[in-house]
Amino acid sequence: MPFSDYQTALVTGASSGIGAAVVERLCREGLEVHALARNGEALAALAERTGCIPHSLDVTDLAGVTGLTEAVAFDVLVNNAGVDRPSGLLKAEPGDIDLLIDVNLRAVLHLCRLVVPGMVARDRGHVINISSIAAAYNFSGNSIYHATKAAVSMLSRQLRIDAFGKRVRVTEICPGRVATDIFAHVHGDTPEVRAKYIDGFELPEAKDIADAIAFAIAAPIAVNVGHIEITPTLQVPGGLSTARPST
Repeated sequence: MPFSDYQTALVTGASSGIGAAVVERLCREGLEVHALARNGEALAALAERTGCIPHSLDVTDLAGVTGLTEAVAFDVLVNNAGVDRPSGLLKAEPGDIDLLIDVNLRAVLHLCRLVVPGMVARDRGHVINISSIAAAYNFSGNSIYHATKAAVSMLSRQLRIDAFGKRVRVTEICPGRVATDIFAHVHGDTPEVRAKYIDGFELPEAKDIADAIAFAIAAPIAVNVGHIEITPTLQVPGGLSTARPST
């Protein structure tokens, strides 16, 4: 469906990284883009740069999100907001579990619940869910994040069933390591963190993810691009470890 068939878009987690890049790309395509994030100052700068409509709002604020979705009929929904608190489940803090479920999963469920029925009624719409390669592959020490992203992956498949018979498309974007500030947010903005995760690597950038999203949205109406996995060429997910008994 060409971009001209869509008028409005909502992008969450829009103040930086992938979210900001998606806002920029969709604005260039002529959509009225509503950018949602907590950082009002960053959103204001993004709005001045792109012409998007900023909403300084926490994605977990159900009343605020409900009000926005009742005021605007969105043709494109990009569920990008996400957080991480790396930990194995055996050492997880209760608050970290609640935070990841609230932001990474519960907010996505509510936004789909609020937006997709309108898409079905209008017989057009596109949901983009940003999950992760963590939805399909196991890494050590990040159990809660894996669980929430796996849930978003299954939700993406189920939405196609829920909207069956209507021109509502759903795309799951599964990035691997991308050169964004997510690592600074999670681990701290230090030279050591940049050296571990960013410096010296050949990594996709946020605009590369935005281009993939634009590709899926611009596909012909008869085409649903359901799943895109994007990793660095020099990154492979997965692996196999075998431990000897401790006794």
